[in-house]
Amino acid sequence: MQAQLKNIKGEEVGSVELQDKIFGIKPVPEFLHEFVTIYETNQRQGNAHTKTRSEVSGGGKKPWKQKHTGRARAGSTRSPLWRHGGITFGPRYAGKPHRDMPRQKAKIALAQALAARFADGGIVFVDKLAVEAPKTKSVAAILKQLGCAGSVLIVLDQPDQALARASRNIPDVEIKLAADLNAYVVLRCRKLVVTQPALEKLGARWN
Repeated sequence: MQAQLKNIKGEEVGSVELQDKIFGIKPVPEFLHEFVTIYETNQRQGNAHTKTRSEVSGGGKKPWKQKHTGRARAGSTRSPLWRHGGITFGPRYAGKPHRDMPRQKAKIALAQALAARFADGGIVFVDKLAVEAPKTKSVAAILKQLGCAGSVLIVLDQPDQALARASRNIPDVEIKLAADLNAYVVLRCRKLVVTQPALEKLGARWN
């Protein structure tokens, strides 16, 4: 498989070879949904915790006698029916939630996500991506020339501080290294801008 290779001006300068075992496989929606569900579960802090009526302080004294008051029976002011009382069926902290995802399955999910994005024309390959000065308008102009609008994920082979500073003020633009790429961040964006060195580094994960 081959794809167009562009420069930062949006001009075609050649082509790149794509590995069939990454960009040529058929995505399975159920498999990708499983990965995204597990990923989002593992990102949760899981620290929400409410107190039951036995844990709320106070309420030791019976508010009024059982009979002959004309009011409903009450045994504690910390009943869930009362203000400042305990919470019924609230979230209870039982440790940070975690679900295991085998490394091989995560790797397959990444390949399927990349194949899905490539099939719908959501990946742009560039020979290199760099800015002379960390200015937001420089990155905005590059993305416009590449035809990338909305949420954009830029994939690099190594960190670029100038590019990171120049793009951090642009909404929905994120930078990831090829070594840190996963199916979730690929599916979240509408466009991927992948540099040629990053593509080579990405392919090395399957070799």
